[in-house]
Amino acid sequence: MNSDLFINRELSWLEFNQRVLDEALDPNAPLLERLKFLAITGSNLDEFFMVRIGGLMLLQESGNRSKDFTGLTPHQQLLKIRSRVQLMLDDQYALLNEQLLPALEAEGIRRVTSLNDLSPAQLSHIEQYFTDAIFPIATPLAVDLDQISETGFPVPDLQIAVACELEDPDTGEVRSAVIPAPSNAPRFINLPDADGLDYIAIEDVISNSLDVLFPGEKVKASTAFRVTRNGDITLNDEDALDLADEMEAILIARKASDTIRLEIQKGAAHSLVKTLQTAFGLSNRETYKLPGLIDLKALMQIAFTPGFDSLKAESWPIQPSPLIDPAVPVFDTLAERDVLLYHPYESFDPIVRMLQEAANDPDVLAIKQILYRTASDSRIVDALIRAAEKGKQVTVLVELKARFDEARNLVRSDELQRAGATVIYGVKGLKTHAKCCMVVRNEGGRLRRYCHFGTGNYNESTAKLYTDVSLLTANPEYGADASAFFNSVTGRSRVPKYLKIAAAPHGLKPKLLSLIASETERAAQGQNAFIKAKVNSLQDPDIIEALYKASKAGVKVQLNVRGISCIRPGVKGLSENIEVVSIIDGYLEHARVMLFHQGGQNKIFISSADWMVRNLEKRVELLVPVDEKAAKKRLIRLLEVHFADNTKARLLKGDNTYEMVKRSSRDKAVRAQEQLAKEARKAAKLAERERGMVLEPHKPKH
Repeated sequence: MNSDLFINRELSWLEFNQRVLDEALDPNAPLLERLKFLAITGSNLDEFFMVRIGGLMLLQESGNRSKDFTGLTPHQQLLKIRSRVQLMLDDQYALLNEQLLPALEAEGIRRVTSLNDLSPAQLSHIEQYFTDAIFPIATPLAVDLDQISETGFPVPDLQIAVACELEDPDTGEVRSAVIPAPSNAPRFINLPDADGLDYIAIEDVISNSLDVLFPGEKVKASTAFRVTRNGDITLNDEDALDLADEMEAILIARKASDTIRLEIQKGAAHSLVKTLQTAFGLSNRETYKLPGLIDLKALMQIAFTPGFDSLKAESWPIQPSPLIDPAVPVFDTLAERDVLLYHPYESFDPIVRMLQEAANDPDVLAIKQILYRTASDSRIVDALIRAAEKGKQVTVLVELKARFDEARNLVRSDELQRAGATVIYGVKGLKTHAKCCMVVRNEGGRLRRYCHFGTGNYNESTAKLYTDVSLLTANPEYGADASAFFNSVTGRSRVPKYLKIAAAPHGLKPKLLSLIASETERAAQGQNAFIKAKVNSLQDPDIIEALYKASKAGVKVQLNVRGISCIRPGVKGLSENIEVVSIIDGYLEHARVMLFHQGGQNKIFISSADWMVRNLEKRVELLVPVDEKAAKKRLIRLLEVHFADNTKARLLKGDNTYEMVKRSSRDKAVRAQEQLAKEARKAAKLAERERGMVLEPHKPKH
């Protein structure tokens, strides 16, 4: 395999985060929208360090010198990653300190860092806040390096803390201490007596109150800091008898795992830096000295502060689907036709309604569903619990290996079991990432299956923020496949022969390769051939090589890839016919839609899987064809709009850099998300007019 044909996965991801940062850098965007995107880049980097860098560091420390498919060892990858991360950090903090904070202050949103900058009323408020809300629960930790070397230092992962050097005035002895900020306190505290919004970070309150925490000692130096621990911890035994107990052990281990990053304020006393590095077993290589606020994701609190609507992006209100009449039971609607929904332009409520109605419907006999990530107060889980309590056969496959959602999934699993549901914890050796639900109804002595297939999780919260496709159907072939799929997963039976769908890890990738090969063969025969696909990530080398072969045969390949893309488009003799664009906008692009021309048949699919090795070979995923005429037409339209975007779309070049899609002065500006929001509202208005109802007037966001 020629390593020059591929872009490194980690470096590609960093360019994705750069595209998010570019949204924050856009001077034409509303101010708080820019702050929101900056916060997202911080959150993204946190997870990147925990998972990707944590894993690479483990490989490096084990002496592993194996190369990825771009020819880089773990050590070489880490060198390139750290260099690119530092450039990104420089851009983040230049934006924050030189542009956003001054502009926000001019708009009446001011960060205060010193108690000397407070008015008397504000000072009194903060002193009272510290006495009532921080002092009773703060836990100062003495830094004893001899003891730490044996037991580790118990500072929580990703939690802001303050380190200080203290001197005993009587003996001159100097010691160090750390005060983690209370995890249940807000990061920023709003101050009274302000013309606008004055706020102070909790670490600044603690730093300015060290004399209260350490009476009689002199504070020689202090600094805020944060550590990141390795989150790339997996099951020691995939054949564990009790996966729930094993996952609880992983959650505990993650809290005390190796530290992989130290973030500390630039200008912190050298002695404090060295003390913290020694305490956490880190070197200068893993230490990031930041010229400003640590933990940029915390800025989301300010970005969503009430009021200041003129500084926020205009919203696109979520619309009801024109195919779903709220006065008609969902099952009656699906008995007549398939329903395709595109979230969040169209509401996720029909899926919630289907399960709520199923829970109360005496004709419903059984519900089978996969849960990967759920909302904190999930109405879907509540409906499943209610259905089980009413005596229906409820089978739920809960994926406990959904990273960072394990704790919530454990709690909800226990609730489901207590209600009488059958709960299965995933598949041995694989993550179950498929999105499928089946409701079995007795209709006059005849069993009928109602199915939902989706590209996103059963999460009502993210369904308002992520773009995803839902297919609701009572088509018997889909129902037969859903039954076979659930039986295969829960019974660990042999892979069934499906009528319509394909499932990973066995059939999905061969199906995709077959479809790509078919287009390649048609192009070689001089036929019109093209592939259009929208996925979140593209990394699988077999898929990439198949696309290169298709391009060389003359297949026109258009790819809309939000995040990682390891393919090199536009390379002479290799990929001239491949175009890759990425859209970063107000909603997170999450839908997976694939179109293969197939001699004019236009076979179109939705999928839970991205085109990555982990999805296609190491997970349980689904590829679902959409055959109903109106639904196919809708999906083709969605792809067309995304590839027409010339406002938010960025074009990938062969060297892993991106540039904005060029638009001439004569071209009409197209912003895909805005266009799809308009089309959804137009369709909803027409449907409401036909039903004699009136939509709520448009309201701005927040």
